[in-house]
Amino acid sequence: MIARVWRGVTLDSKSDEYLDYVTRTGVRGCRATEGNRGVWVLRKVGDGHAEFLFISLWESFDAIRKFAGPEIEKAVYYPEDEKFLLGLDLNVAHYEVMVESGRGS
Repeated sequence: MIARVWRGVTLDSKSDEYLDYVTRTGVRGCRATEGNRGVWVLRKVGDGHAEFLFISLWESFDAIRKFAGPEIEKAVYYPEDEKFLLGLDLNVAHYEVMVESGRGS
């Protein structure tokens, strides 16, 4: 399994609105893609900013290509991302999941 990790920063005052937006766009897009194994959106608020960590799990790199296209190292952005984000990080990171443990495991 592969974890795809992206980071973005908004103003704290826009963080709830951005969370709603990213849920309707990125989360929905990942979940609708064959081979997606889950999505987590984490938020850390401080000093007037909100940092989001978007983690999606995938069966394989081929599954990621179904979502991201052929250049899987590039971030996927949606039309209104620039309205919320303080900068656009062009790349994502991929990690091989070595241990998987959930509740009750």
